[in-house]
Amino acid sequence: MPVPSLFDIMGPIMIGPSSSHTAGAARLGKMAYKLAGGDIRGAKMYLHGSFAATYRGHGTDKALLAGLLNFNPSDEQLKNSFAIAKEKGIAYEFIPTDLGEHVHPNTVRFVITTGSGETFEITGSSIGGGQVLVSEIDGMEVRFTGERPIIITAHRDTPGVISHITALLYERDINIGDMRVTRSREDKSAHMYIELDSLCSQDLTAAIRRIPGIIRVKLLLPIDETEIPERSRQ
Repeated sequence: MPVPSLFDIMGPIMIGPSSSHTAGAARLGKMAYKLAGGDIRGAKMYLHGSFAATYRGHGTDKALLAGLLNFNPSDEQLKNSFAIAKEKGIAYEFIPTDLGEHVHPNTVRFVITTGSGETFEITGSSIGGGQVLVSEIDGMEVRFTGERPIIITAHRDTPGVISHITALLYERDINIGDMRVTRSREDKSAHMYIELDSLCSQDLTAAIRRIPGIIRVKLLLPIDETEIPERSRQ
């Protein structure tokens, strides 16, 4: 039997009554903020299971919105997220729903609109103790915990695009931990998710963006070390 860590016993540093419903919710919101590049003008949050049943009482709504404002779970401004979002002109809506019987009970699906009119979708769950798992990004199945960087691309489904991206990673001595590709026959486009084993710089996304056929590229860096639970660093 593993020996429980101090984090297991006391939980994360946070504002709010529940690590799952508050700290985890804020972390999910912050991941969505990063995916959207920080330029969020509107967000619909579809709440599933216990998130849907108790989001007002546990402050899940305030925490999710605080994450979208780039606040950490421990930020005192979390409780004022409604007012801050209103000041910034960010429209938001919480919609209780059923995302399916096999979905974790603490799950939210964000549908985010950016200032440029782009729309992003991200689905994630708060799995306990402030830890989270993102399971879907723009319809693509992923497994992102916020501990490793990931690259997400939208590109034309033509030969050579993926090999050009992997060649850039090879040149920088960056290993791939996980990689998934989905393809659309209708518009001949593809989406790719790559989880990296090591950190990378923003110049990598600039290099990927120059590859012929690339439509969009996003780099999601890990959650700040100060936010990662101690047991996740072991």
